[in-house]
Amino acid sequence: MIQLSDHFTCGRLLRYTLPSIVMLIFTSVYGVVDGFFVSNFVGKTPFAAVNLIMPYLMVLGSIGFMFGTGGSALIAKTMGEGRAEKANEIFSLLVYTSAACGVVLAAAGITGLSPVASLMGAEGPLLRDCVVYGAVNLLALPFYILQFEFQCLFAAAEKPKLGLYVTVAAGLTNMVLDALFVGVLRWGLVGAAAATSLSQLVGGAAPLVYFGRRNTSRLRLVRCRFDGGALRQTCLNGASELMSNISISLVSMLFNVRLMTYAGENGIAAYGVLMYVSLVFQAVFLGYSVGAAPVVSYHWGAENYEEGRGLLRRSLGIIGVFSLLMFAAGQTLAEPLSLLFVGYDPELLAITLRAFGIFSFSFLFSGTAIFGSSYFTALNDGLTSALISFLRTLVFECLAVLLLPLVWELDGIWLSTPAADALAVGVTALFFIGKRKKYHY
Repeated sequence: MIQLSDHFTCGRLLRYTLPSIVMLIFTSVYGVVDGFFVSNFVGKTPFAAVNLIMPYLMVLGSIGFMFGTGGSALIAKTMGEGRAEKANEIFSLLVYTSAACGVVLAAAGITGLSPVASLMGAEGPLLRDCVVYGAVNLLALPFYILQFEFQCLFAAAEKPKLGLYVTVAAGLTNMVLDALFVGVLRWGLVGAAAATSLSQLVGGAAPLVYFGRRNTSRLRLVRCRFDGGALRQTCLNGASELMSNISISLVSMLFNVRLMTYAGENGIAAYGVLMYVSLVFQAVFLGYSVGAAPVVSYHWGAENYEEGRGLLRRSLGIIGVFSLLMFAAGQTLAEPLSLLFVGYDPELLAITLRAFGIFSFSFLFSGTAIFGSSYFTALNDGLTSALISFLRTLVFECLAVLLLPLVWELDGIWLSTPAADALAVGVTALFFIGKRKKYHY
């Protein structure tokens, strides 16, 4: 079994991070299943409703990534310092805190569904569908948060494969129930939302059972005291991931508003297809970053600077190869994926194919920015990580989606993400150069 203290070649890095990559890909794929069944069995308007309200749901669940990535960095660093008992106390505190936050956010989120959907331009059947789908999903928000959190913490516990198994179980639950509730029983949006909620219950509760008893990992849920310092450091470490997820969701809302102006419901539906595919492709970059982060944190805590330099060099090479592969896949699979989701509507299909051809250029750049942000999180430098994410996912994206359509109209909206990601790579490179002496790489 590969351990955090090992020397990591490219092969070892890929083997250690592969479960995290597959885990996040699978999470994205089973989220796509909702869209497939809703689009093909319920209709275009309900499909647009799912895509319109989804960013709001993701904002509420994003603290799971904050606690997961920020906590993983702090826990792995603490283990690298030889303080295993303290690592377990921090782990337990984060799990308990995030679950409590989930309950509060679920109640607040249900209250805000209708006003938020209305603000984004939903009315009539579209507004009603947004509220129905969102309310059923939010019932499982605490488990949704825990699911995202544990996806990161399994790597710190040296059990990335177990995290993959849990994710597969949750994903299969969603797929089977979508087919049953939507395809067979014809429960429509309620069925799709119920399938998602039950899958999140599996993904969040199963790790609680595992870590709540004696196990073979390096972590276990124990009694703990309140540690404000650990919580602050976790939130600071994970601020970039929180900012990234919130920013992506807010930008998605802005995209939807702009698309309503330039293309109506067809634009929102086309953007939904892009987001589903993008989630799967970006999961490769995010999965590698999540899997590699505890390794970086461990060796930083143990002051193995030579190993740290090698990890950065090899990781950038791996991300570069992934970027080329993702771009090629985006160009090649544009037509079959578009047909899968919206082949029933020629006008919508044409818009989606055009969008794919432009949007897929973002895969050439996004991997480097995602890894760069995660790398500084792993070094417990949450401020730098947050700046990269903030600039990439909020500042650059917002400016692009507001300005580029003024010149290229609908094409400008599709071009916004590649432009923002390209700018983010430049910022990431500047931070790598500026921090090289401080972090000994």
